[in-house]
Amino acid sequence: MNLVLMGLPGAGKGTQAERIVDNYSIPHISTGDMFRAAIKDGTQLGLKAKSFMDQGNLVPDEVTIGIVRERLSKDDCEKGFLLDGFPRTVAQAEALEEILTDLGKSIDYVINIDVDENILMERLTGRRICKSCGSTYHLVFNPPANVGVCDKCGGELYQRADDNAETVGNRLEVNLEQSKPLLAFYETKGYLRNINGRQHIDNVFVDVQALLGDLNK
Repeated sequence: MNLVLMGLPGAGKGTQAERIVDNYSIPHISTGDMFRAAIKDGTQLGLKAKSFMDQGNLVPDEVTIGIVRERLSKDDCEKGFLLDGFPRTVAQAEALEEILTDLGKSIDYVINIDVDENILMERLTGRRICKSCGSTYHLVFNPPANVGVCDKCGGELYQRADDNAETVGNRLEVNLEQSKPLLAFYETKGYLRNINGRQHIDNVFVDVQALLGDLNK
């Protein structure tokens, strides 16, 4: 099964990726992992990517796409893969189509973990961390027994700067605008499947399994 996984920050994409990979024995391929592996292996494209990253610049599409092609050509992708973090643009999605055609493959599903923005705001701004021991809490899903106090060590709980409403709102807006054309592209292709991410994570995976069950028949 050849899958692309999508979802806004806080949608629970990481959790579902782990479960898909564990249950279906396909490699989880993220952009960061691909770059790190190519750099570690010293490939020509990996060294090119490193030169851009070392300067704090974005890796150009042609290099990223080349690294994706190399990764999907490896033996462990023979029975399928889960792409996460790529593609990010329609141009990259079109390039992925070409890569897969050349490899004699095609996408089975693009799974989008769909969650309303207001719910994502609640999820992402509710995190609190202990200043003393680093324990993590959530005001809604995993609150401390006493407000602002760590259950484990009695330390003070704080909110990280990147968890505040303004920062989270901006991050969601950027991701939403970036994902809209990509979702539309995949909907036109007939690959897109929206999964209700507002449920408990176990129920989200039940829906994912129901979708992927057809590919194992």
